[in-house]
Amino acid sequence: MATVQPGSFLTLHYRLAGPEGDVINTFEDKPATLTLGNSELSPVLEQRLLGLEEGTRTSFELAQGEAFGERNPAMQQWVSRKLLDTLGDPDEQYHVGEAVEFATPDGSGSYAGVVVQVGNADSQDALLIDFNHPLAGQPVTFEVHVIGVL
Repeated sequence: MATVQPGSFLTLHYRLAGPEGDVINTFEDKPATLTLGNSELSPVLEQRLLGLEEGTRTSFELAQGEAFGERNPAMQQWVSRKLLDTLGDPDEQYHVGEAVEFATPDGSGSYAGVVVQVGNADSQDALLIDFNHPLAGQPVTFEVHVIGVL
């Protein structure tokens, strides 16, 4: 039976949950496909997959901050409304708690942040966006079902 090795191509269902519940759960939809080592999962999560056999279903409890590091206050950034209008829809209305997606500088991917505050003492033309992973600084449950290993 195939086992997960560095560089393995995997088909799997997985669930990441913090104290407030699921952040990602593929068990209710299509399974995910990924290549180990391509930074599609955090290195800590990838390490937990190594050595698992095809067909394995298991769960791991990770301590606070272990899966995605501690929360970093420097990852909260003010973004001007002018920049958001340039990158997206100028008529977009942003709300606290909403995820905002940004293209990477090279255009090959994207990353997201969550709106923490709309406007500041100086202006209503900026948003405070938190680019920390939603589970940073929290204990995490990582449940996985390895469907296929290539």
